[in-house]
Amino acid sequence: MTEMIHKFVFYMKEVRKTSENTAISYERDLRKMNQYFAKQGIVRVEQVTVTALNSYILFLEREGRKPSTISRNIASLKAFFQYLQREGYIKHNPAEDLKAPKVERKAPAALSEEDRMRLLQQAGGNSPKELRDRAMLELLYATGIQVSELITLKMSDINMQMEHVICSDRSKERTIRFGAEAKQALEIYLAQGRSALLCGEDSAYLFTNCSGQVMSRQGFWKLVKSYGKKAGITGVLTSHTLRHSAAKP
Repeated sequence: MTEMIHKFVFYMKEVRKTSENTAISYERDLRKMNQYFAKQGIVRVEQVTVTALNSYILFLEREGRKPSTISRNIASLKAFFQYLQREGYIKHNPAEDLKAPKVERKAPAALSEEDRMRLLQQAGGNSPKELRDRAMLELLYATGIQVSELITLKMSDINMQMEHVICSDRSKERTIRFGAEAKQALEIYLAQGRSALLCGEDSAYLFTNCSGQVMSRQGFWKLVKSYGKKAGITGVLTSHTLRHSAAKP
């Protein structure tokens, strides 16, 4: 199983371009799982069952791990076994129906790195909508711009080569840089997702809804709340929360 973990971490770093901290978190969680299963005589990924995974989650609970830590571990397990199934190493994904424990909290001033990873993981698929959503969230985290600015960005406002966006209003114009993760998500979205959403039509806007029209604030918050629920983030996600979770320069 160790070899599969190495392949997965390499894939996340070199193909998905996750941050170093995220890759380290995945590897740490999966090594702990591997150590637990080795003691149970489970040494190959195809031996892992739904029952075995649930037993491991109970083990973490008995160790006194916080719900947020268990949720992060579950996110790592889901990503790992989804990768194994997609690559053909296993036929069935035993982690597909794992449920993250509820993490009761008030609306935070900012998302933790664990919450951020879990939220982004929900938009980790390859459908045009998920590619768009991942790009939007990565760009929002990277720049800290307002949601109203995000959904009204035009293609002419983004410079992929210089890695910045331009936000304008009546009084001023701001140039805001974004990093490698946002650039990677944008490149994939522009290459594989945007044209599918436009359905052959043209649009000046960078992000559109599934009908090729400009996305509304309500539409954006609907998808964020949906992903937050799937990620086990029970606190209220607000524009304040997401903007204050932005990467610091």
